[in-house]
Amino acid sequence: MARAIPTVSLLIDDPILAHVSNHLGYLTLNRPNGLNALSLPMIRLLHRQLLEWADDTEIHGVVLRSNDEKAFCAGGDIRSLYDSQKAGENERQVFLEEEYALDQYIHAYAKPILALAHGFILGAGMGLVQGAQIRVISDDARMAMPETGIGFFPDVGASHFLTRLPGELGTYLGITGLHVRPADALFTGLADWCLPRYQFAEFKRKLDTLVWDIPAIDCLSNLLASMACTKLLGSELKALSNAIDLHFAFDSIEAICNSLKSEDRYELQDWAEETLRLISSRSPLALCVTLELLRRGRTLSLADCFRLEQHLSGQWFEKGDLMEGVRALLVDKDKKPQWNPPTLAEMTQKHVEAFFAGFK
Repeated sequence: MARAIPTVSLLIDDPILAHVSNHLGYLTLNRPNGLNALSLPMIRLLHRQLLEWADDTEIHGVVLRSNDEKAFCAGGDIRSLYDSQKAGENERQVFLEEEYALDQYIHAYAKPILALAHGFILGAGMGLVQGAQIRVISDDARMAMPETGIGFFPDVGASHFLTRLPGELGTYLGITGLHVRPADALFTGLADWCLPRYQFAEFKRKLDTLVWDIPAIDCLSNLLASMACTKLLGSELKALSNAIDLHFAFDSIEAICNSLKSEDRYELQDWAEETLRLISSRSPLALCVTLELLRRGRTLSLADCFRLEQHLSGQWFEKGDLMEGVRALLVDKDKKPQWNPPTLAEMTQKHVEAFFAGFK
């Protein structure tokens, strides 16, 4: 039996619930009214508890999960950052600094973290999951970095984890913001295991009786091997991977679009047209900065990727399209963002490079 240890969260309505069972620390995202949108208090609670468990010899690993029926985490609490910026406050800088620090800490955590994620795993949720040593998703999971749709760029370490996907898949997903289904998540390497949602409860019961007679990472992996799978049939991205590699290898959004427009294979024309439609709905500035970010991220360490994302985010609320994207999609909900500049034709490389200036 694991001994009882103090935890940060004691109340059932706290946004993060923490408890220990059979030498595993459980951190449960518990903000169901907001699809577990990550807030600054949640970030601090998660980080503080992970720090405490890191030094506790009775804790062999950590399970990160969700209480929400629909989502593991559907992103950051971007509406609160919008309101803070409008009020002239500095919450967004503190939020992003502490969020990136938490994500980077998860990547380097000394004990295995098992992310048990279902439903929507978007943006900030991806930042939590991608750093875990063991990434388990449900059969109803939907993973995405959808930031370009609200005038932002893929952050939370995406410049590292997207650029390590096969071929140009990371470029494609970062630019379009498309949701990835379980078969595609396993194919791309965004997840390690798929466990049917109905088996989550049984998985927890087996964790409660797990015998820790070998290293914790091996105990957890062996249990998953008996219940979950590492491959699924029907990956759409696998079928499209050659076309994605062809069209998204270019170093400008304009060239990518021209390549897609030239697609003359009948079986790929609908996909190419839909991809062009998606790109045309995104912020031109966010698209071009995202492409530059992903190209640079290929040669940067994880720590430098986070530093570069911090460098960009520090400018973005004043100079980028995020405030307008949030206004149009989440505040006024007119779904008619006035991007600046409004078209790709008006974008220049000088405009993009200005955001990266000064980064060393």
